[in-house]
Amino acid sequence: MAWNEPGNNGNDNDPWKNRGGRDQGPPDLDEVFRKFSNKFGGLFGGKSGGGSGGGLGGAGMTFILLIAAIVWALSGIYTVKEAERGIVLQFGQFDRIAEPGLRWKMTFIEQVIPIDIEAVRSLSASGFMLTEDENVVSVEFEVQYRVMDPRLYKFSVTDADHSLQQSLDSALRYVVGHSRMDQVLTTGRELVRQRTWDELNKIIEPYNLGILVTDVNFKDSRPPAEVKDAFDDAIAAQEDEERFIREAEAYAREIEPRARGQVTRMTQEAEAYRERVTLEARGEVERFAKLLPEYQAAKEVTRQRLYIDAMEEVLTNSAKVIVDVKGGNNMMYLPLDKIMGQAGSGGQITLPSKNDINELRKTLGQSRNSSVNGGNDRFSQDRFNNGR
Repeated sequence: MAWNEPGNNGNDNDPWKNRGGRDQGPPDLDEVFRKFSNKFGGLFGGKSGGGSGGGLGGAGMTFILLIAAIVWALSGIYTVKEAERGIVLQFGQFDRIAEPGLRWKMTFIEQVIPIDIEAVRSLSASGFMLTEDENVVSVEFEVQYRVMDPRLYKFSVTDADHSLQQSLDSALRYVVGHSRMDQVLTTGRELVRQRTWDELNKIIEPYNLGILVTDVNFKDSRPPAEVKDAFDDAIAAQEDEERFIREAEAYAREIEPRARGQVTRMTQEAEAYRERVTLEARGEVERFAKLLPEYQAAKEVTRQRLYIDAMEEVLTNSAKVIVDVKGGNNMMYLPLDKIMGQAGSGGQITLPSKNDINELRKTLGQSRNSSVNGGNDRFSQDRFNNGR
């Protein structure tokens, strides 16, 4: 049976506990809220009856506020790592930099943004670029950087990382556009890297990004795929050229010391020969200077001595001597080499007798006198007769 079905002996009931008939209106909302307030007020020491005792009690409200304050205070504790710095925002505005350690902030009022200032970050830029000699190359660069000033890094521009990447791309295209293709691909890679680094620093300096560029890496550079085979042949030719140059330089380094040594040796030999000839000439001059007075005092004796000295010098270097006597048909043969050989082997040497020697001297003296005292004497007109 429904709750409002007629025939219920006048005791129709409704959800709001209204007794009576069907004509009664909806329940009073103020009465409902007052009953709920009385029930909750009794839990915290309030009075459950009457309108004057409604609402929360003083002790209960204080307890709730105390718990809320403790939770709020504990929620503000945070930690900043050693490699980080915390940017503290108060109502969205920069307030201070939080150093590493255990810190506290006012929850719902302050916000902390941690920034890592020791980590090395990296960005890359790549693409096809036009060189100074109107060739297209594919270049890939990478830049490494660290955050130096967290405040500038976060608030100087909208996105510091994106700004750095755009600056790198701009600097790279500028440097490649002012370089030849060979420099970008082979010989000038280090120069291109250094110029890109300098240009990047010039671009980001006015913006105060709070970033320090630590390194710029030239990762790759290559020609377009359509001309790669021809370029590989050109690179191989350049490598062969460099190899030949290194081999020639090595050969030059090997030959040059030996040539210098030979030059030094020849120079020393020439200087020694010059010194020897000079000394010999001076000795000859001094000898003739001393011989002149003797020759003027005794010409015949001096001539004979000079002749004997000359013959001694000549015969010293001769192994065989043949003596031809003027006016005779006999020739005297002296085998000096055999005589010296017998002396070296310990054999007995038979020397000429005294009479033979005297006879030889007499014969030589006659032939000499006949030629010396004649009108064709070569010493009669020499320079010693005139005292020169």
